[in-house]
Amino acid sequence: MVSTDDLTARAKIRDCALALFGERGPDSVTVRDIAACAGVSPALVLHHYGSKDGLREAVDAHVAGIFDGLFDQSAENLDAIASGGERAAASFAEVLLGGLPAGSAIPAYLRRLLLTGDPVGQRLFREWFEMTRETMRALESAGGVRPTADPDARAAFLLVNDLAMVLLRDHLADVLGVDPLAPDGLARWAAGTIDAYSTGVLTPTSREEPS
Repeated sequence: MVSTDDLTARAKIRDCALALFGERGPDSVTVRDIAACAGVSPALVLHHYGSKDGLREAVDAHVAGIFDGLFDQSAENLDAIASGGERAAASFAEVLLGGLPAGSAIPAYLRRLLLTGDPVGQRLFREWFEMTRETMRALESAGGVRPTADPDARAAFLLVNDLAMVLLRDHLADVLGVDPLAPDGLARWAAGTIDAYSTGVLTPTSREEPS
């Protein structure tokens, strides 16, 4: 039998590893660091996960499971668009903000997954890309966006724009004076993005072909 205390300690160890891995990178974090964060002994960390590699695999599986749930949420949103519902498609950042608790370490961990070529990060990026492409296809069918000759490039562009808030979060907060993943920061980013997408950034003169 597994006690409630064991389950609580196991989850706390995993969450501490998630936070430290996201902050420093897995190679810079030791089992002792994780144990100190969780308030347990290194031996208990190894008892639950076998090794730091085993703990890393558990963290990856935990993060992937959370994002699988977010993908399901996006799929429901896509179905609403396709069926003519009034709900607008949520952006990556909106789904992220709505699906994670305030102060979550997952955005920082996701940044490392995406920038280090990690297989989990590659899978998540591809799934978000495919979801973005299908969302745009549904919006195009519903008359909400203009057709494009290259739907893959457009979907990739839109996804990268959203991911910038995760990958460059600290830099954006520095120049904008607001966390782009906080509600007020997300609202500000969304307003600027919608303005750029709907009205464009070029003046009518600069859009003209050179003679």
